Amino acid sequence: MSWLSKLFGGGAPRPTTPSVRCDGATARELVAAGAQLLDVRTGVEHRQGHIPGSLNIPVDELNRRLDEVATDRPVVVYCRSGARSARAVQILQGQGLTDLHDLGPITAW
Repeated sequence: MSWLSKLFGGGAPRPTTPSVRCDGATARELVAAGAQLLDVRTGVEHRQGHIPGSLNIPVDELNRRLDEVATDRPVVVYCRSGARSARAVQILQGQGLTDLHDLGPITAW
């Protein structure tokens, strides 16, 4: 292994998580077809404005409230900027959920 490979990585590829990002049109289609829409912003942010029909579970409460997240249909996750939705998707993947779609920011809707 060369010194560049040691410095920047090399050898066996690292496992990656499948991409779950989706755009607004795809998210709207999924929700129209029955997907659960999950808003992981704070309760205050949700009350200030949200996508109609969304369930609000702040990302910091997600581990405690996993029983509220659908396991029998797709789940579309969003937040304000995309950081918390990405974190929420990681949490949900860690719990074995697979049909997850990260819309990212609410403005993408």
